[in-house]
Parts: sequence; structure tokens; C-alpha cells
Amino acid sequence: MSTWPSTRANRVYQALVKIGWKPVHQTGSHIKLRHSNYAYAYTWAFHDNEEIGPKMLARIAKKTGLTPSDL
Repeated sequence: MSTWPSTRANRVYQALVKIGWKPVHQTGSHIKLRHSNYAYAYTWAFHDNEEIGPKMLARIAKKTGLTPSDL
């Protein structure tokens, strides 16, 4: 059983910004985020009201350092 709940994309995006990811470039609905502790950029490609499931949240967390308590 996953520790990640299903949640809306805008809530996840706000949590990423809160833990230090900053938007640096946007093309359409794709937002490139950078963090000072990571050497790479993460591309955010979700619309605000999309529902993100536990598996996708786990993938996002693996690349960004997001934790369930950040949501």
C-alpha cells in the first residue's frame, strides 16, 4: 500500500514551490522548475485540476525530494 494519497496537481505544485523549487521558464502548460540542491531541472506538465495518483506522486517524489508530509 502506498503512503501517497491521490491529490490535485495544483496542490502538488504548491508543495514543490514551498520546498524550494522555483519556476524558471514556461512554454504553454509546461513549467521548468529548478532547485539549488539539484543539478537538473524538473519539468512540470500537469494542469491545475488534474488528479495525480499515488504511483505518479512517487515518481515525482523520487526526482524532486517531495515527501507525503509536504502535501
